[in-house]
Amino acid sequence: MKFIKRLKITLKIKLGDRYNYIDFLLFNYIYNCFVVIKLKITELKAEYIGQITKYINYVDKNIKKISHEDTVGVIICKKDNKYVMEYCTNPNIFMSTYQTI
Repeated sequence: MKFIKRLKITLKIKLGDRYNYIDFLLFNYIYNCFVVIKLKITELKAEYIGQITKYINYVDKNIKKISHEDTVGVIICKKDNKYVMEYCTNPNIFMSTYQTI
């Protein structure tokens, strides 16, 4: 994906009486959609899927306009866990890994 403009870094959102933080919120002009990115320093866990789903729903309800396409979520983890992603039912959530050098 090609990102042309970065909107926010570490977006602070309030859900109920607690604050949560979206690591990166980008807007992709080519696909006309928001992209929520969550960085994790561990292996992919099932609760990360729930967390990014919550953030996607927040963006859809509070930031996204009707003219925008569906919000996409990307979880970047230290280690892959293909079994967690296999049972993720949201086709707009993706996972990638990173390597430190």
